[in-house]
Amino acid sequence: MAHCFLQVALDTPLNSCFDYRWDCQPGEAPAVGQLVLVPFARREVVGIIVAVKQDSEVPPDKLKDAIAVRSQLAPLPERWLALVRFAADYYQRPLGEVALPGLPKNLRVPKTVALDRALKKLAKEDDAHDPTPSGMPVLNPAQQEAANAIGGAEGFTPILLYGVTGSGKTEVYLQACAQVLARDADAQILILVPEINLTPQLEGNIRARFPGVMLATLHSSLSEGERMLHWLAAHQGRARIVLGTRLAILSSLPHLKLIVIDEEHDPSYKQQEGLRYSARDLAVWRAHQLAIPIVLGSATPSLETWHHAGSRRYRKLELRERAVRDAVLPTVKLVDMERDRPKDGLTGALIAALRGRLDRGEQSLLFLNRRGYAPVICCDACGWISNCTRCTAFMVLHRPEHRLRCHHCSLELRIPRHCPTCGNVDLQPLGRGTQRVEEGLQAMFPEARILRIDADSTRLKGSAQAAFDTVHRGEVDILVGTQMVAKGHDFKKLTLVGILNPDTALFSQDYRASERLFAQLMQVAGRAGRAGAASEVLVQTRYASHPLYGALMRHDYDRFAGSLLEERRQAGLPPFMYQALLRAEAPELATAIAFLEAARDSLVFDAVMINDPIPMTMTRVHNVDRAQLLVESASRPALQAFLREWVEILRAMKSRVRWSLEVDPLDI
Repeated sequence: MAHCFLQVALDTPLNSCFDYRWDCQPGEAPAVGQLVLVPFARREVVGIIVAVKQDSEVPPDKLKDAIAVRSQLAPLPERWLALVRFAADYYQRPLGEVALPGLPKNLRVPKTVALDRALKKLAKEDDAHDPTPSGMPVLNPAQQEAANAIGGAEGFTPILLYGVTGSGKTEVYLQACAQVLARDADAQILILVPEINLTPQLEGNIRARFPGVMLATLHSSLSEGERMLHWLAAHQGRARIVLGTRLAILSSLPHLKLIVIDEEHDPSYKQQEGLRYSARDLAVWRAHQLAIPIVLGSATPSLETWHHAGSRRYRKLELRERAVRDAVLPTVKLVDMERDRPKDGLTGALIAALRGRLDRGEQSLLFLNRRGYAPVICCDACGWISNCTRCTAFMVLHRPEHRLRCHHCSLELRIPRHCPTCGNVDLQPLGRGTQRVEEGLQAMFPEARILRIDADSTRLKGSAQAAFDTVHRGEVDILVGTQMVAKGHDFKKLTLVGILNPDTALFSQDYRASERLFAQLMQVAGRAGRAGAASEVLVQTRYASHPLYGALMRHDYDRFAGSLLEERRQAGLPPFMYQALLRAEAPELATAIAFLEAARDSLVFDAVMINDPIPMTMTRVHNVDRAQLLVESASRPALQAFLREWVEILRAMKSRVRWSLEVDPLDI
């Protein structure tokens, strides 16, 4: 019996693949892309075959035999392997750490019970390949032009669909999808959304429009069994439309013909732990690899995408008017808090506007991107503040639960009955979170139906969708929410949006803060007046003359983005500069800084600038001190060449410091 050797990628931090021996039956050698069960250390783990060889450089006495090949599952396509190889190379991670976590957890367990059950269940389902759309509405001329341009695009065509909020971008996606599905009997379409709570509404629209097409959804809220079933449907090509969050970009789609990235500007598309990839950027690379169109839709595109559209790398399609007849963008007004002093966080103008909506039976939304009751409690007598004992952060007051909670390390404490320092019993909450605003509204408007939607009120599975359904049914008068309510939702009766406390982002050290604030305010303002009723947005601010608010009042993203791009160009910041960020964590800050200084001095490279290490803004989290070192270059290839050498040096450095490297960082 002949032996062959399988080169296997495993989910380990080691930057190498591993050889295993396999007894090859004549004509039955395993294929590249198949999953295989192998012994590793003292465990049995599942890996992916990335090469089948006739010899190995590993000494025979150190070679182990592979245990089993998952022959019941079709191999992962070579183009999928090329995608994960690119991601591993670009983001400087081992191949196995990229490829394996992108698969359902039930595929990565030693036993095949769950896989066999899912395959059997999927085999019993009828193929749904009737792409005939149902209930296609008539589009306005701009929408129809955009849908035809997307549906008829050939080859690699990156398209920015720039449309104001309520302009009907979703309908353009659906009608373009209908054209692609009708043209190709096997075509698959991938639609990405930034957050899980946006999937149910879009999923309902897709199922209603394409009742004869199998739809698969992929996001982290699915049970492992559901995720396995949907992933297999996509992998087998049976799911014609795949809807998901950022993890869906790494799914296996053998017949992918169109990619749609909704709300492409959203920072949620960037993974913030482990493999710190950008799903949007990987989607563009995947579309280029497959020579297919990709659509990036937004009312407030990221500056990177806007820059590409301005330089004609991307085609720009515009939707300047709302889709509903006679619907116009809401009127944005600034309420100067220096003149109109707030009561319980609300100015007189906003209170009067809320009363008017209640009298007319219309809905209002108050947006405050700060959950909890109050950001901090303090003692007026001695100045004590509720600092977290494990982080350089405040403990947030959650009054309904009678707890202080750190939103960074999850430490929870009872609310103290007196000041721990001086014994004063009169402790006061400072600032306002959504819980405190809700409490104030209940006192002001006892007859109103008030609902709060934030991460605290929607912890249970399905609770977020149930809450949004309540709003859609008109059973809520005043909605209080964080960024969860800011985008993607179509509230028909909503005519007033009040924005509370947006000023803090104006003075952030993050150079992206103004871009994010403007996008957030434009998105939440766009929830109003979508059904055609006259609507307004009231922004409570102490800086009414700030240019950002002026652009918001004019709904002038074009000029605002142009001014920000010019600032970035002059300052040498992305998208005119390419960056990587090395983070270090240690029990003592000095240890982390010393490691970064050694890393800085370890390699000199032309065309790459290495900045000095500094503590992170949130220096301590969960009793660990953190520091960072920024690397910059005007050339992406030069930066990548430097990182490849640098990472090998960093891996060889002996240190107890925990470090991570992020390419194209969003938070510095």
